[in-house]
Amino acid sequence: MSDVASLAGTPDAVAIGASAGGVEALSVLLPALPAGLAMPVFVVLHLPRERPSLLVDIFQPKCALPVREAEDKEPVEPGVVYIAPPDYHLLVDAGPRIALSADEPVHFSRPSIDVLFESAADIYADRLLAIVLTGANEDGAAGAAAVERAGGKVLVQDPDSAQASLMPASTIKRVGTAVVRDLAGLAALLASLGLPSHGTRRGAHARRAQR
Repeated sequence: MSDVASLAGTPDAVAIGASAGGVEALSVLLPALPAGLAMPVFVVLHLPRERPSLLVDIFQPKCALPVREAEDKEPVEPGVVYIAPPDYHLLVDAGPRIALSADEPVHFSRPSIDVLFESAADIYADRLLAIVLTGANEDGAAGAAAVERAGGKVLVQDPDSAQASLMPASTIKRVGTAVVRDLAGLAALLASLGLPSHGTRRGAHARRAQR
């Protein structure tokens, strides 16, 4: 496993996946994102399919960034936290734009973390930061491996600190370069995203993403 002191200057986008215990974990991480952050943040949290999501109501009062439930075909804006709606996969498409899909569940989950990570890796490549949090299945491990292959960075919640350890442990097994931290350590790394120096390649990357 690799180590990092700061994420300043690294990503053009952040993708986060969580399952059991995820509301509590995200309540620590999302408020750490600094105001004025010039990158989008995509979040998949496994939810009951038959009930409306309350995640925007839960997280918006805690966050410096605007928090929205993702809508199909909307253009991706920097500095916005996009939450996957219940019973839809959240993908990032060329543009970049949001895409929602009702394809089959992955690891019994729709939305799926693997689906988000794999689609975001296709768009952002080595400028993507993927974060795998607590969860009781293996969703996210294959997607995190795709992010690693594309040259992106993967952070993982320390399984010993997770409410459900299987998801982060599975990711660590698949991703040799994963950086492992407890929630406080992950939050500190996310806070460093606000430091000046990132974005020097944003224009070139945005042009590549739109091809």
